[in-house]
Amino acid sequence: MKFIKQFIALATVALAVNAQAAAPAAAGTEAPDVLVKRISQDVIDTAKSDKAIQSGDQKKVMDLVETKILPFVDFQRMTAEAAGRNWRTATPEQQKALQDQFRTLLIFTYSGALSQIKNETVEFKPLRADPSDTEVEVRSQVNVARGEPVPLNYRVEKTASGWKIYDINVLGAWLVQTYQGTFTSEIAKGGVDGLIKALTAKNQTLANKPLKTVAK
Repeated sequence: MKFIKQFIALATVALAVNAQAAAPAAAGTEAPDVLVKRISQDVIDTAKSDKAIQSGDQKKVMDLVETKILPFVDFQRMTAEAAGRNWRTATPEQQKALQDQFRTLLIFTYSGALSQIKNETVEFKPLRADPSDTEVEVRSQVNVARGEPVPLNYRVEKTASGWKIYDINVLGAWLVQTYQGTFTSEIAKGGVDGLIKALTAKNQTLANKPLKTVAK
């Protein structure tokens, strides 16, 4: 789980520090790379102007993540791909509960990662895609103060409401694939309900931890 937290932390850093000069635009009309560069403009502005967020106020930070970042993430697809074939055999009630708990877990982890943003910068690579493509990969790297740049790529899909992120790759590992192992293990032990129970317990633990420790 520690690797997954670091995974999300890097992704959040990238979303929250890049392309501050990008002009706002309607999400439905933006190119996918422009969207990934632009979506956290509001996050930066809000975080810098809100002292409660700067001090680690959990509710404030989580509200910021909920309203400014998560609308651009396709949680249903992300959860379905992480669950694999077990998603197709789950009941609609189980699918909803699993998606809700997975979403909550990512909210906690994103929120914790926001407290770790310092002086990182992000460099985006030219987009390799045709105008007709409905799924593309947006490539970037996170430049850190010490050490080599960290490759960070996004899989983005075109939906009726615009482009949405459904997977993230750090150092060659895709987030969904990383979670697949955890999901498969929990389902093998207790079925889909067992996985839901495990995620619920994890979220309850995170709810009682300071945000600065969540993404470590």
